[in-house]
Amino acid sequence: MTTYLIIGLGISGISAARFLAQRGHAVRMHDTRADPPGRAQFQQQFPHIPIRCGMLDESVLQHADCIVLSPGLSPDMPVIKAAAAVGKEIIGDIELFARAADAPIIAITGTNAKSTVTTLVGEMVAAAGLSVKVGGNLGTAALDLLPAIGEMPPAFYVLELSSFQLETTTTLKAAVACILNITPDHLDRHGTMAAYQASKQRIYQNCAIAVCNRDDDAATACITAPHTYYFSLGFSAAHTFGIEDNALAFAGQKLLSISELPLSGRHGQANALAALAIGHAAGLPMPAMLAAIKKFAGLPHRCQLVRERQGVRWYDDSKG
Repeated sequence: MTTYLIIGLGISGISAARFLAQRGHAVRMHDTRADPPGRAQFQQQFPHIPIRCGMLDESVLQHADCIVLSPGLSPDMPVIKAAAAVGKEIIGDIELFARAADAPIIAITGTNAKSTVTTLVGEMVAAAGLSVKVGGNLGTAALDLLPAIGEMPPAFYVLELSSFQLETTTTLKAAVACILNITPDHLDRHGTMAAYQASKQRIYQNCAIAVCNRDDDAATACITAPHTYYFSLGFSAAHTFGIEDNALAFAGQKLLSISELPLSGRHGQANALAALAIGHAAGLPMPAMLAAIKKFAGLPHRCQLVRERQGVRWYDDSKG
């Protein structure tokens, strides 16, 4: 039996504990904080899982076969690298999910707009009359999306994934994978832009179909997928969703006038095009996708359309 040590008493750590305990694995929990919030509730919910708090050292790791690391903690920490050097497997909750997932995965990452596009793609799947579960770095932890024993899996999982989650994921085989964009971020964790970019690009490893942003060179490097679709704020072309005569278009065919798009601005257009490309790659019918777009006004406080009066649109962008 594999012995797991979960490091990090956060949402993903608790979901990993639940997932592994339900499957009869030996599990221990550690948090680097002296008194992390939620400790009492965890002990009440999982009285059989020992929990230790405080400094992380080799003694904590030595009895574990596999370490499930919180995305908030770097695998480059010396104690974690030392554990890996002696054969400990270092993974995250998304890797556990990838090994257990029982339906096609649509995986989405990017510096900006991940939550908006992930949510919109989920709405498109639902509009097509298919069951869908949406989560990951957004809302519900990925492992909590998996069906209970006897429950049918959804038609699709749609996951928002962060660079932190991707750097401990090795066997994700997404049906559709997309990097929306890459701009400098989290360099305090990744160290260099190249390292940050490499962590994002892991989403494309072993994917069946890649969806790429033609307007962002950093987001389109290292593509090895057998099939690729693109989105761009320029003209549409073969395999590319773009703009033609103030309309969203695919391969030169106009699909939806920009005036019908509730999402605001050029970034809203890019998000809609990305979602269309992802949905098309997943085989969703175009009428259902367009219907979902026309109903989707964005997430709360992210350039959210509040009201239109006398030709003036009012937006809530307090998230920004």
